[in-house]
Amino acid sequence: MFHTQHETSFYCLVWACVLAVSLAVLVPAPALARSFTFAGVVVKIHDGDTISVVRRGHAEEVRLAGIDCPELRQAFGPRAKNFTSQLASGQMVTVRVQGTDDRGRHLAVVVLPDGRSLNRELVAAGLAWKIKTSKNKELTKLERSARSAKRGLWADADPTPPWEYRKARNAKR
Repeated sequence: MFHTQHETSFYCLVWACVLAVSLAVLVPAPALARSFTFAGVVVKIHDGDTISVVRRGHAEEVRLAGIDCPELRQAFGPRAKNFTSQLASGQMVTVRVQGTDDRGRHLAVVVLPDGRSLNRELVAAGLAWKIKTSKNKELTKLERSARSAKRGLWADADPTPPWEYRKARNAKR
């Protein structure tokens, strides 16, 4: 059976729509999360690795990707928050979103006005762990350097990672 060029284009368009709808239904939402970048002012520091940045007139929570700072009730937690506040509070930053976490926060690399990465600065200062699932080799090197120099939380003989602290805290509840 032969089709005119117009009919062939129509059928191709129909199949493209069917494919798009199928993917939207079958592929989980996090897999569809796209990377994007925006600039905004940091209006709140929640803790060492979570900030709020204004985007389109609305404050959005941003979780620093690839790192985990001590919780506020842990040793070095307040120091990590203070460090983040000194570097980022009130600053116009660039947020390179890589996805979202299970709480709907943007997971991102935050670039400070001078071009430094807030994520990297925290690890280099010994105020954050590189998370195990991160494949970022630079963060690995920065953490090794902070550990060997006993900077920040690495001054403690055996610092408790925040994921273990949270697990123990949740077990008590």
